[in-house]
Amino acid sequence: MAHESNATHGATHAKALPADLSAPAFVDVWKMRALTVGAAFTGIAAVLAFADGKLDHVLRAWVLGLMLTFGWAVGGLALLMVQYCTGGKWGLLFRRPLEAMTRTLPLVFVYWLVVVLEMKKLYLWAQVDDVAGALKSGFISEIQAHAIEFKRPMLNPAAFVWTGLVCFAIWGFYTWRLNALALKRDADLPENTPYWIKKFENISGPGIVIYSLTMTAAVIYWVMSMDPTWYSSVYGLLFLVGQGYSVLALSIIVSISLSKSEPFKTILRQTEQHDMGKLTFAFVMLNIYLAFAQFLIIWSGNLPEEIPWYMDRIQGHWGVIITLDFMFHWLIPFTLLLSRDLKRNKKRLVRVCQWMIFAKAFDLFWLIEPNYRDAARNLHFSWGLLEYVAVPVAMVAFWVAYFCTRLKTRPLVQVNDPHLAEILEPEHAHA
Repeated sequence: MAHESNATHGATHAKALPADLSAPAFVDVWKMRALTVGAAFTGIAAVLAFADGKLDHVLRAWVLGLMLTFGWAVGGLALLMVQYCTGGKWGLLFRRPLEAMTRTLPLVFVYWLVVVLEMKKLYLWAQVDDVAGALKSGFISEIQAHAIEFKRPMLNPAAFVWTGLVCFAIWGFYTWRLNALALKRDADLPENTPYWIKKFENISGPGIVIYSLTMTAAVIYWVMSMDPTWYSSVYGLLFLVGQGYSVLALSIIVSISLSKSEPFKTILRQTEQHDMGKLTFAFVMLNIYLAFAQFLIIWSGNLPEEIPWYMDRIQGHWGVIITLDFMFHWLIPFTLLLSRDLKRNKKRLVRVCQWMIFAKAFDLFWLIEPNYRDAARNLHFSWGLLEYVAVPVAMVAFWVAYFCTRLKTRPLVQVNDPHLAEILEPEHAHA
């Protein structure tokens, strides 16, 4: 009898989900704060544009904001498909935030339309109709003339627009399909879960390949073509890994922030939090590996058509920026995420993920600004340079507000997920 009593007291019982699985009320507070920040930084951007006397840096900074929000919307779609193909408990925590990210695609499309309308102010190839005349007048160099002429079948306004429209249509289809099926799965019986797992795998497997191709086409047009002389065989892969880097960081921030209240307070265990930190650490390492490998190969090859791209980003005080980029983007998160204790501390892990998002934006600044002749090998202060802070912050803030509205439209937990029972088990002292 004594043994039975002790066993009863020592038994552990699974936690129970609350009746209300909707997003907590403070998500509305996030939305209002984001709108306030967006409005404030829109005003700051307008003041800086007036002080600078032109809109050039506003448009360049707009591309930075586009790439950040595009990375979360389409990168979120990619990570969602990866989760459907791999399975795992982390999907139960990330699935709803990732679905909400994918449903922000309409706002990203609006951001892209601004780039389309101002194409000739952003892309050299769009400004040049007569290559021979532009070369004779000294507007472009001989190397630029050759590159623009050679790439003209691809780098032209019609191809830019149609490629973008096709890519958004494909991303929109996968967003609609996966989100619609997720609702049907929620309404179905738990015994049909194997059917849904197989169905999502069949859609997501080819979808990951299609995402890789379309995302590569998009970043080639939107960023890489700012310098028509630049060639890179891994440019799309660098952005693909960079999207995983930033999407994981944002997903962890959202999940941990939601755990202050139900239902995430029940399902976010320290074990899964630690696993999310380890996955992020893997993307940090892969990110720097690809970036440094490309630099090392090109630098050691010392080819005259490739080296100038790096020289534009190293000389003229840009060496300070690339050094800081190395520290911000890789060294600091790599060093901090080595710590097991940090990955298990909610507040510290959130701080590291916030830093990673800042580092991603800083890296995009290094990629974008030196493409222009007034900035290549010539880093200098101007009021316009501060637009790289004001404009992306405003764009991201409005994106966050829209994300919050999407997050509140569905329950935060998928109750027929096969990993739900496991994630509701209490953690043991040795875990």
